[in-house]
Formats: sequence, structure tokens, C-alpha cells
Amino acid sequence: MATEESASHGLDPEDWPQARLQAHRMLDDLFDHLEGLRAGPVWRPMPAAVRASFDAPLPLDPSPLEAVHREFLQHVLPYGTGNLHPGFMGWVHGGGNVAGMLGEMLAGGLNANLGGRDHAPIEVERQVLRWVRRIFGFPGTASGLFVTGTSMANFMGLLVARQAALEGEAPGTTQAGLVAYASAAVHGCVPRAMDMAGLGRGALRLVPVDAEGRMRLDALEGALAEDRARGLRPFLVVGTAGTVDTGAVDDLAGLADLAGRHRLWFHVDGAFGALAILAPSLAPLLAGLDRADSLAFDFHKWAQVPYDAGYLLVRDGERHRATFASPAAYLQRETRGLAAGSPWPCDFGPDLSRGFRALKTWFTLKTYGLQQLGTMIEGTCALARRLEARVKAEPRLELMAPVALNIVCFRHRGEDPDALNARIVADLHESGIAAPSTTRLGGNLVIRAAIVNHRTQARDIDALVEAVLGFGR
Repeated sequence: MATEESASHGLDPEDWPQARLQAHRMLDDLFDHLEGLRAGPVWRPMPAAVRASFDAPLPLDPSPLEAVHREFLQHVLPYGTGNLHPGFMGWVHGGGNVAGMLGEMLAGGLNANLGGRDHAPIEVERQVLRWVRRIFGFPGTASGLFVTGTSMANFMGLLVARQAALEGEAPGTTQAGLVAYASAAVHGCVPRAMDMAGLGRGALRLVPVDAEGRMRLDALEGALAEDRARGLRPFLVVGTAGTVDTGAVDDLAGLADLAGRHRLWFHVDGAFGALAILAPSLAPLLAGLDRADSLAFDFHKWAQVPYDAGYLLVRDGERHRATFASPAAYLQRETRGLAAGSPWPCDFGPDLSRGFRALKTWFTLKTYGLQQLGTMIEGTCALARRLEARVKAEPRLELMAPVALNIVCFRHRGEDPDALNARIVADLHESGIAAPSTTRLGGNLVIRAAIVNHRTQARDIDALVEAVLGFGR
């Protein structure tokens, strides 16, 4: 039975010097892991015994921190996703960075709730917002918010667009008849967002793409005309800066023009591709992005911030606030004291409790600088061009899509190529040499190499090609 004396002890260490030593060991182990990444496999299968260890009973009694750390080293650290490794080229995962990792540690120590109130962590997030406005050319009245990732940011952008479409109408006005438009190559989170918003994915028109994977503006014009003739209410067009399959970038300037003519909200899903704006050689591909009404992107992809650090930027900050602000007595704002500092981040999104995602982003941007991050982004695209050239030069391989940014889709030729390439990718994963993913283009299963990790080098590209050829044999 708990006593007053035991309750007053709390959860702080009884032996602070010992806890400090253990903390240093834990940090040293992570540094050792990062420093030795290349010597180990990209990914390794989890043994049945390790998997079974996670079925342990509830931890009713305390365990020494050292013992818990030892279990982490044995059962967790060796069996991660692999996205830290230079040979990881699957999906679009950032590789993280040491400064961001340390920023996350400091954020955990502060344990700040970024929902609101008047404290320095809020000012860090507001500083990052000011930087983001400048990066993307948005006005000083634009609002921004850290979220889990672009899936959530796209959903929230859709809600702001719906709010704008229904603005000035009587409370409770139905949203029936509202329709939205996106490329046929749009990320699956956008149809899901339509469902979550109550509009339904049937109200999303998937517009055909051209040979480069970009939304066809003529087809979009035709879809708009057809829907208006049926008495429907177009309200939103979603452009994509870096499609998930091939990295294609829609004609954002053309979409901005079209959205302006038709009075549509122009949202851009820039999950990873928006940050190409940091690379001088790539920024022209994003012409028109600065005219978007809202933009969703992830710092945890090309900017290498540790997961998670998604972001929503909205040109009209007041519309953004009006979509989510919800006055309540327990959130009363004051002009003095801790309850000052309005508006609060919780006025711009659904979360009242929010972690300090801004700090690891702040550490990353300040430590490395935008120029170095831009050079790194250009480097990943140069590696993609190297892979493209290797594929084109090898008769046994076939390039399956144009290379726009840092994603290369190809396959090994042969009988039953879908089954062959699926086996090759599984063999690659289990070998620990490289970890690309697969996707389908034109009905064909292809190998998809997304070169996002700042640690990836030319030798990793060459190792991937040689391994694909070797397993293909």
C-alpha cells in the first residue's frame, strides 16, 4: 500500500550520478550504432524468439534502467526499419541526423506541451514558421503548424479548403455537391482525407496524367466543366510536388492559374518534393508553389529531421484559425501570465496536446543550414541520375518511368517479370545489401529506388545494381 512518504518520492532517480552514467552509456550506444551503420546489414529479419519476447506480461514491478536498456540493445536496435542505413532506398524515408536526434532528447527533457500558453518552446515553433514562410515565399500572414506527417497535413488542408468554400453560408449548410480534383498519381492519403472529412472519395476526381506523370490540365478543365454542368460545386484542386511512385511534379504554375480562374482552393501535397526548393538546380521545377493556398510537406523526409515532423502551411492564417479554433473556458486567454500569448497552436489544428517537434527541426536547420541541406538534396538527385544511367546501360534492366527527382523505377527483364522482380526485392532485403521497395506502373510490378538518405553514396547505387543483376541470375 502506498504511503505519503513513497508518493512524495516521485519517479526521479534515487541515485542521480548512476542515472547520469547510464544515460551517457545509452547515448554512446546510439553514436556507436550510427557510426557503424555501413558495416552492418540494411535490414535483418527478426528471429521468432525476439518477436516472442514482446509477448511478455505486464510490467507490474520496476526494473533497473540498465536492464531495460540492455533489452533495447538486444531486441529493438538490431531490427529497425533500416532507413538510417545508406543502402536503404525503400519508400521515402529520411535518414535522420545527429543534431536532430540530440534536439529530440532535449525536447524530451523539457517535456513541453506545445498546445499553447506563453513559453519559449512556442517561440521556437513560431520562429520555424517564419523561416518556412521565407523558404516557400508565403506572406507574413500565413500560418503554419507541426503535425505528425503530410497525411495529417493534407487532411487539415482539405478541411481549411472546405471551410473557405462554405464561408458566408448559413450555419449547418450541407457540403453535398462539393467536389475536389487531384492527379491519378496522388497519394492515397488524399482519398482517405475525403472520406474522413465526410465528403467521400467519390467526390474526388482523379485526373489523368501525361507521359511525365503530371496531371493533365486539359483533362482537369474538362472534368470541371462536366461537374459544373451537373450542378456540382468544385472547390479544391490538389497539386503534387513529387508523386509517391515516380517523383513527378505537377505543373504548379499552370494549376495556380487554373485555380485562380475557377475560384478553387489550390493545395499542394509536397510530402518530400517541396523541399527541392532548397536546391538551386531543382527549385525551378516548383515554379508556382509560392501561389498555393496551402502546402503540406515533411521535414522528416528530405530535410532528414528525425520522425515525426510533418508541416501544414496556409496562406490565409485567419481562415486556418477559423477552421479549428474552439473557445472553451478551460482555454481562457489572458494578456498576462502563463495563459497569455494568444493565438496558440491549438487554434490551428485538432490537437490540444502537442509534442515539441519544432526543436529537432530547429536544431537541424540551424546546425546544417539551408545551403548544406540543399546541396545534400541535389546530391541524392545526382545519385538517382547515376542509377538511371546504370539501368539504361544494362541490357538486362529496363527503366520504367522518367526520373524527375530522386526516385528511379526499373525492373529486371525476364519471363514473368512481376514474380521475378518481387523475388529480387525480397532477396535484396534479406541479404542486407540494399532495401528498395516495389510499386506498380501501368500494371507492371517494378523496383522502386527512392534515394533520400544523406548517407547514400555512389558505391551504394553500384551495389544495388550489382545485387539486382546477381539475384536476377
